[in-house]
Amino acid sequence: MTNRRDFFKTTSLVVAGSMIGANMVTAALPKGKKKKKVGLQLYSLRDDMGKDAAGTLKIAADMGYYSLETASYDAGKIYGMVPDEFTKRVHDLGMRLNSCHLGGPNYTKETHNTVMDWWKKAVEDHSKTGMKYMIKPGMKWPNKLDELKVQMDYFNAVGDLTAAAGMQFGFHNHNHEFTKIEGQIIYDFMIANTDPKKVCFEMDVYWVMKGGYSPVDYMNKYPKRFPLLHIKDEKEIGESGLLDFKTIFEKGYSIGIKDWFVEVERYNFTPIESVQKSYDFLAAASYVKG
Repeated sequence: MTNRRDFFKTTSLVVAGSMIGANMVTAALPKGKKKKKVGLQLYSLRDDMGKDAAGTLKIAADMGYYSLETASYDAGKIYGMVPDEFTKRVHDLGMRLNSCHLGGPNYTKETHNTVMDWWKKAVEDHSKTGMKYMIKPGMKWPNKLDELKVQMDYFNAVGDLTAAAGMQFGFHNHNHEFTKIEGQIIYDFMIANTDPKKVCFEMDVYWVMKGGYSPVDYMNKYPKRFPLLHIKDEKEIGESGLLDFKTIFEKGYSIGIKDWFVEVERYNFTPIESVQKSYDFLAAASYVKG
């Protein structure tokens, strides 16, 4: 399985001829029924986006997806396109952009200025898309709490940049954040040491579960820190039976989540089929709002 943290080390995309047939997928909804506003993290279709970004966006739109979260940024381009071009393609397909995932350079106190310059450019480019969130999907792992505090100070500094541009910086968890350093759960320390006006958290419900905790318990504990959710499963959404998506959605709506995105990292089928099946599961779920 491709690890998303490794994926962000290499974001240059090779544009090649499409091997995807758009007729492979259609939105599986009864005729005349309004499509639900289901979001998609494009990392779910990472290989297809690398071969033919424009064609894959069309397929995602035909599936029924409404909002997108990107996972590629390199040399000022998003999936090999300048921000204005990429945004127009998405909007022309009837979808919207609300969030992006950005790795960014490794941060230390010594590299502060260089790293912040990188973020200034990234903020400038992504502000052209109309996105509201810029999410970091990983960080340099600390061994001590004071090292983690340095990273949180860095997050707050990036949050200053995004706030000035009308966006919010955030962090996407995996399971490692639910281990402890010096007796404290890393994730809780991160939440406690970031400014809620500058830094939010995009909860990946699957990785919280894999870390040994309940996504709903965390939403109850920190109801104002999670404007975004990643809806994920072992493979396709709903296939494992390990997560209570009904309760997760109900709690998410109750705390006022702003958006949520399907993310499929592993597959029982082709990525396109798995992403379609995930959409179909959620579109048919009575607890998912329109």
